[in-house]
Amino acid sequence: MKTKYLLLALTICIAISSCKILSTKEYRSLVAQRDSLSTRTQNLESQLAQLQNDTMRLHKQINDLRNNNLALNNNLDATSTKANQLSSDLQKLSADLQKREARLKEVEDILKKRDEATNALKNKLQQALLGFQNSGLSVDIRNGKVYVSLTDKLLFPSGSIIIDDKGKQALKQLAAVLNKEPDINMAVEGHTDDKKVKNLGQIKDNWDLSVLRATSVTRYLTEVEMVDPHRLTATGKGEFQPIDATDSDEARTRNRRIEIVLTPKLDELYNLITK
Repeated sequence: MKTKYLLLALTICIAISSCKILSTKEYRSLVAQRDSLSTRTQNLESQLAQLQNDTMRLHKQINDLRNNNLALNNNLDATSTKANQLSSDLQKLSADLQKREARLKEVEDILKKRDEATNALKNKLQQALLGFQNSGLSVDIRNGKVYVSLTDKLLFPSGSIIIDDKGKQALKQLAAVLNKEPDINMAVEGHTDDKKVKNLGQIKDNWDLSVLRATSVTRYLTEVEMVDPHRLTATGKGEFQPIDATDSDEARTRNRRIEIVLTPKLDELYNLITK
């Protein structure tokens, strides 16, 4: 602005001076000064325009940076919220995992106790029934259960459902152990071979024979040896669950049997699982 005033003053001076008598040298000097000031003015105006453009560009950059900063802050807040939520979820998951591990430990302890009780029961039965093990009686553990297997020859005359004296003696020894183990449930299973039933009166087939033999054993245990009937279940399996599927007389002899399946009560385990 000051340069413009100088330029204007110089122009006026030149105009005034032109009315006076000036030397050519003085006149040219004034004109040169005016032209120089005009050029400087143009340069300054160009610089001013450039500065104004730069200022506008910088203001835009500042606004962009502010917007970016705001967006980053919003993202940071969202990330912080998500991190807090994940931390909370992780804590809940950890607490839930600890509860599950505690329940798993309880289940493992109960199953361990069951296995210990099952092995102890097996040992008691083997000792009590030691005198019958050479007569077709065996005691073993399968799937956490104790199986007392008695061949039909140990319990019944051929083709009969009436227990003979030797069979009653074996069942008496068995009941003596079971009556001291109130936490044991029993399933009496009758099994036959695959030969068709012939000339057995009202017994129509192997289903009938297996069921009637199972109920005979169950009835003897409950009515004579006073085993609690609520602990017993009688079932007939017929010929369909052989322990030896080969086609031989020895296999058929093994398949004709009564199996008394002893299962420890698992009420504690069931209650734990269904919590």
